[in-house]
Amino acid sequence: MLALAAGASAGLELVEVHRVRAREALIGLALGGAGLAVAVVGAARQTLDLRFLASQYFNVHALSGLGPQLARGAYNTLRLAIIGEVAGIAIGLMIALLVISPRRWVRAPGIAYVDLFRGTPLLMQLSFIYLALPFVGVRLNVFTAGATGLALNSAAYVAEIFRAGIQSIERGQMEAARGLGMPYRAAMRYVIIPQAFRRVIPPLVNEFIALLKDSSLVSALGATVESRELLRVAHDAYAQSANATPFVAASLIYLLLTLPLTRVVNRLERGIRATT
Repeated sequence: MLALAAGASAGLELVEVHRVRAREALIGLALGGAGLAVAVVGAARQTLDLRFLASQYFNVHALSGLGPQLARGAYNTLRLAIIGEVAGIAIGLMIALLVISPRRWVRAPGIAYVDLFRGTPLLMQLSFIYLALPFVGVRLNVFTAGATGLALNSAAYVAEIFRAGIQSIERGQMEAARGLGMPYRAAMRYVIIPQAFRRVIPPLVNEFIALLKDSSLVSALGATVESRELLRVAHDAYAQSANATPFVAASLIYLLLTLPLTRVVNRLERGIRATT
């Protein structure tokens, strides 16, 4: 018994020693990190000209006369995102109904659509619509081509959102509807889809936020003065002034557009969790 007690005591002392050493090591790492941070900040202050940075990134004079153009760019960005999202929801719901069909020959086209538009870059899709379709007689202006590409791409992601939402509804809901004599289509239309739509509102808003940012890819196609979106306006202003302030201004506008929507998503998710 004495030997056992002595062994236990020695083991506790060893554990305590390791704890002290670990604590000392963490303290040493923290101090070393703080010292490195101080050194980096000091070196940066010595090597970077803060006035130069302010003149290149926060120069109010570089934005002179750019306000109306940025406002127009924000308007076009919102138009692209809203058109793409509304059309994407309509197309995506139809694709989702194909994907969940019990018939294989009905599922196949829906699955192929989702795989195609989720598996290829959005910029490639936009370029194909604007540059390749004219070879078969389909000519679209930049704005229409951009809105079409965003809608078709969004539809693939919306289809997956609706598929998950529909399949999350309890099977008993469909069985109850069919037990009341409803055909499959009527049960989906009046019972399943309304419940699923309520559940998928937060991810749909998230998809709209992503689409709002993805609309910047339309700038790669070029645009007229009236149809430019935010990134294109900032890029053209930079080309004229050789100053990066327009990019900073466009980024702030993107934040003003997306942050409120992010808060809306958070509130919707909390409300849904509270009622389920």
